[in-house]
Amino acid sequence: MIDGSMQTIHDRAPQQDGNDRALLVMLPGATDTPEDFLRHGFVQTLRERHLPVDTILADAHMNYYLERSICERLAQDIILPAHSGQYRKIWLLGISLGGMGALLTALTHPAEIDGVILLAPYLGNRGKIAEIVRYGGLDEWQPDKNQPLDDEQALLTWLKAYRSDTPALPAIHLGYGKEDRYAPASELLAQRLPDHRVVAIPGGHDWETWQRLWQHFLNQGLFSPKTFQMQTVTK
Repeated sequence: MIDGSMQTIHDRAPQQDGNDRALLVMLPGATDTPEDFLRHGFVQTLRERHLPVDTILADAHMNYYLERSICERLAQDIILPAHSGQYRKIWLLGISLGGMGALLTALTHPAEIDGVILLAPYLGNRGKIAEIVRYGGLDEWQPDKNQPLDDEQALLTWLKAYRSDTPALPAIHLGYGKEDRYAPASELLAQRLPDHRVVAIPGGHDWETWQRLWQHFLNQGLFSPKTFQMQTVTK
């Protein structure tokens, strides 16, 4: 068992602009750390655009997933306190396994999450993804009701029912490298999202590709006040 609250690194935006402030929680991959977001310039790139977005870099490591406590810890230690406090908008960014953590949290706490940014997300083991591909996609795939409902099965079942035009559900933005080993899963998810929320570029499962994807989303104005007004609703 993991004792204590999830460890975090909190970086506050210099601008404190009242109702336009947002919180972005970043979740690393299985072999990465919160400090990697700093080392690879994710916070700096955000700050260069002078956006009123605070960040929390969460130490959401593998043990939380093995114990199936990732959603509980993120909710209790970060999401719910932030939602009841000074933030009106809360977004999650997840890389690789962190993408699964972000989606599982959105699945269990949709009212508290406004949006999710996924970079090369891990959505399930290769056998499960290959099975869905053989069916022809999430629309045609029929979950085996005799299988235990583990996190992967629950997540894929939720994504099968996800509709991007449902205001009560968090907006999902997806980016991935075309040569990424998890690209088949991203391609399945991309079929459920509007084209303007999907970015696929040449690249693999590495920080260089994720940096370029992150810059692309910010260049699109993802966290501009106008974009927030269009993409989020009062919850």
